Amino acid sequence: MTGVPASAAGGHRRPAAATVSPAGLWNIANILTMVRLLLVPGFVLLMLHNGGYDPAWRSFAWAAFAIAMITDLFDGHLARRYNLVTDFGKIADPIADKAIMGAALICLSALSDLPWWVTGVILFREIGITLMRFWVIRIGVIPASRGGKMKTLAQGTAVGMYILALTGPLASLRFWVMAVAVVLTVVTGLDYVRQAVVLRRAGRTTEEATR
Repeated sequence: MTGVPASAAGGHRRPAAATVSPAGLWNIANILTMVRLLLVPGFVLLMLHNGGYDPAWRSFAWAAFAIAMITDLFDGHLARRYNLVTDFGKIADPIADKAIMGAALICLSALSDLPWWVTGVILFREIGITLMRFWVIRIGVIPASRGGKMKTLAQGTAVGMYILALTGPLASLRFWVMAVAVVLTVVTGLDYVRQAVVLRRAGRTTEEATR
């Protein structure tokens, strides 16, 4: 033992490895997801208030729907950027997405503003793709495609236009926006099915090769 500091003797101490603390439940991303979940019953009450055809209450319902869609844009981005991903968020986020969209579609169809087959196609696709993600989760993740993002934007815009009590050209325009949303819903859904099948086949090939 020379009493000479390691730095003076030419030695270098290794810096301690940085540890990343797991994100807690109460973080901004999860709070936004919780807000979206809480907005669902509030949206339904506003949408169906006074028979469901009052333009003022429909405007309030649209505001609740718009806030929910905006939080959907931010919570996932914040979770990934600031390492706020939690098990709660992984489960609650897709549930919140489907809940607000499903509530809006079902309310619109119940009020005869939107054909039930449109609601059925969209909900069947959304629930089916969610189940399919779980089907391949052990093998890989099906990433959100550009078409999927366009589908989400088209759905949100179309449903938002149907929630508002629009008349004239805007009422006609929303029909075409919804038509685009339905086409994107079907096309992107088929693409997700294709990706899931490819992932499953790749997983089986890998398992057989390692036997």
